Amino acid sequence: MTAATPDLSLLAINLTRRCNLECAHCYLDASILGGGDSDELSTAEVESLLDDVAALDDGTLIVLTGGEPLLRRDLETIVRHGVDRGLPVVIGTNAMMLSERRLRSLKDAGVLGFGISLDSLDPARHDRFRGRPGAWARTMAGIDRCRRQGVDFQLHFSVTADNAHELSSMAEFARGCGARAVNVFFLVCVGRANSLAAVDSEQYERILAELVQAQADYPDLILRPRCAPHYKRIAHQLRPQSLLNRISGRESDGCIAGVHYARVNYRGGVTACPYIEREVGNVREVALSDLWAQAEDFSRLRNPQLNGKCGACEYRLICGGCRARPLAAGDGLMDADDLCGYRPRGQAVIEPVEKPAAMALAWSEDARLRLSRVPEFLRQMVKKRAEAYVAELGEDEVTCQHLSELTAARFSSARMIRFESARMPASRPMTEKA
Repeated sequence: MTAATPDLSLLAINLTRRCNLECAHCYLDASILGGGDSDELSTAEVESLLDDVAALDDGTLIVLTGGEPLLRRDLETIVRHGVDRGLPVVIGTNAMMLSERRLRSLKDAGVLGFGISLDSLDPARHDRFRGRPGAWARTMAGIDRCRRQGVDFQLHFSVTADNAHELSSMAEFARGCGARAVNVFFLVCVGRANSLAAVDSEQYERILAELVQAQADYPDLILRPRCAPHYKRIAHQLRPQSLLNRISGRESDGCIAGVHYARVNYRGGVTACPYIEREVGNVREVALSDLWAQAEDFSRLRNPQLNGKCGACEYRLICGGCRARPLAAGDGLMDADDLCGYRPRGQAVIEPVEKPAAMALAWSEDARLRLSRVPEFLRQMVKKRAEAYVAELGEDEVTCQHLSELTAARFSSARMIRFESARMPASRPMTEKA
């Protein structure tokens, strides 16, 4: 990796297009059952990909998803191979096939945890959205098995115009059932999602503001927007004095596609994220490490020259908009994200917190040791957030007490404590999904 190439913090791998559901929003249009697609990456090809990723950066979080990844009979083999290479591995699933036996075998293979899709607390609404009667009950059974076996999990809630009113209820349910986090996904209209009634700009603003408030209401739960970098703008508008709200969304709470994140589809195609369909290459022909360093689209995403209102917006350096939405609408990668209803005001660009002199802070020895235990793919983000927090307090040294305060407040760095023991056999906590 060259000095100019950022860390690959997160890699999603679509292991299959096969699925036991037919979800209304599926970006892969997944529905193939039975023997599956003959072009699916083989076990050996996935293992070779993981070898390449581990050589590139052994801190990269691997998210194994689909379709439904539990349909892969070699899933345990793949998980074990990644873990043996030092990679943290999680699985994104609908949990319908997560039997007691399968859960134990995946735990034994070393899986860190699960991201489980749950789109409504109303069984009928969830089943309609997922395209199969009884889906809700089976997903809830999978959630309960994780809870009873002490396996970490988080919930994935896809927001539409039909279920947006459930956000607060979903947060309450997540806290009650022991989920580590709720990832709130905003639709990008690719695949089958083209037929859905996505939220409009006004609803989008309202939901993001509700998310900010919900995080304050549920401090013991992490609530994260996905495919919604405008969350950074709204958080800043609500509390502009906070240095935490001036951390670039490309570092957290925003869009990291092509910057710290990539996706490999079930045929080996590499894209910046699951909702950007344009491939930069294929791992069957070129190593992912080479594509990560050299792909033109990744370079453009790392040094964006935004057009339209996104390019004129004073928040462009801490937000930048979703790059998949303009592509899905038939526009260019750098064009405006029209889901955002904000209109630039011609003000000075809001500069993100990088490391100004005010944040050139010392670290106590014990805090530095604690930071060293954080996996590499999270370390820079945790460091930046801790320094912003301490700078806000007007202090000049980061201590373990500060890190504990951040953890208790459930800022993004709350994940740090859980990850300190992530590779220890006694506990394997949960982390992020794409």
